[in-house]
Amino acid sequence: MSDVAIPAPQAAPGAAPAAIQRPEFEIVPRKGLPIVAVALVALIVAIAVNKLWPLDFLHVVFGSAWTIIDLFLGLVLGPIMGKMSVPARVEFTTRLMPKMVLIMPTVVTITLAAGWQLGSRLGTVDSSYVNHGWIVASYIVVGCMAVIALGLLEPANIAVLVELKKPRPNPAVIEQLMKRFIYTAGVLGVMQVATFVIMTKVATG
Repeated sequence: MSDVAIPAPQAAPGAAPAAIQRPEFEIVPRKGLPIVAVALVALIVAIAVNKLWPLDFLHVVFGSAWTIIDLFLGLVLGPIMGKMSVPARVEFTTRLMPKMVLIMPTVVTITLAAGWQLGSRLGTVDSSYVNHGWIVASYIVVGCMAVIALGLLEPANIAVLVELKKPRPNPAVIEQLMKRFIYTAGVLGVMQVATFVIMTKVATG
């Protein structure tokens, strides 16, 4: 893998900036696109056949993945990355972020689509459902999470990668965008706890 030198932010005023190594990477990993396509086709088939098991499987698996990613990014990786050196942070970012470009939209889309179809199949989206109030609460929480994930987290992710692709990336811009990414992931991780409360209440009546 070839490396590209970018200036480090610690250079003294008036001095030539030191160089750190930036691995070559793809903003959208092409090797992952077939996997995303297979997952989306599985979602379409599950909705078309409208059977309980495939809908439940997709909703639970991708919903769990969404929860794990948010909690791990926000509460574990975030503090670790904040203490990394700049070269280590750049190396880690160029390996993690491109994968997140594919993972997050896929996970969010499949979780929401399969969940809505599953609710329609089971009747839990009907206003007559005994725990309808809790279901509405879940709509609010998950809707906010989806907006944050796709409207804040994903754009910050892509913006970091675009900046790193520039011939002379701006370290200050990267730092600001990375903070936005990590803080947003942390907020999503905390909100995931609310989904645990709601879903366990619905499951137990």
